[in-house]
Amino acid sequence: MKLKKLIPVVALGSLLLAGCGQEEKVTLETTAQKASYGAGLNIGRQIEREGAEIDLEALVAGIRDSVEKAEQKVSDDEIQAAFMALREEAEAKQQALQAEAAKASEEFLAKNAERDEVQVTDSGLQYEVMTSVEGGESPAATDTVRVHYHGTLTNGEVFDSSVERGQPAEFPVNGVIRGWVEALQMMKPGEKWKLFIPAELAYGERSPSPRIPANSALVFEVELLEIVK
Repeated sequence: MKLKKLIPVVALGSLLLAGCGQEEKVTLETTAQKASYGAGLNIGRQIEREGAEIDLEALVAGIRDSVEKAEQKVSDDEIQAAFMALREEAEAKQQALQAEAAKASEEFLAKNAERDEVQVTDSGLQYEVMTSVEGGESPAATDTVRVHYHGTLTNGEVFDSSVERGQPAEFPVNGVIRGWVEALQMMKPGEKWKLFIPAELAYGERSPSPRIPANSALVFEVELLEIVK
């Protein structure tokens, strides 16, 4: 959680807000009123993205005191300490989630590897051939390919899918995560594989998006449509 970024965002919002009140008392007709409302929305969205636990009434009180130049009710030192405590709490929660994701991924892959249809490479990549093609040339790392894919977490939650978008993706083989790089160089155009990618062959300890927790094994159905010449 990037609480440091929250402070300047709230400060900016407080300068733009002309006033605060209960929803039933708010009038949103003039340009200034609409801009003020927009600033409030931006503050709320920033807080939501950062995952901060915020007391709405206290937040409004802080904005009001800033705008009205009233004496602040909490010292800067206390505010900084509160942000630090929230940051530490969020980091502890994040570490717990990462450990949980790592354990769940490990257990999933261990069980999945026992299935007869699943192949396991030296790197730990697991794959299942759904549609095979006789003959043909596999792409090299320097080739560009056109694929359809459907990506999920091990619990089946979808995080990205060209299939759902109805638009194939095109990219260089060596421009994606390691599990994909390895698998694509074994596939032939027309084949469809299901990949079970350990975290260390995907994004490891970092989270590329809120949809993919750190230390997550990823599951992809990948159809290699063509090698782009």
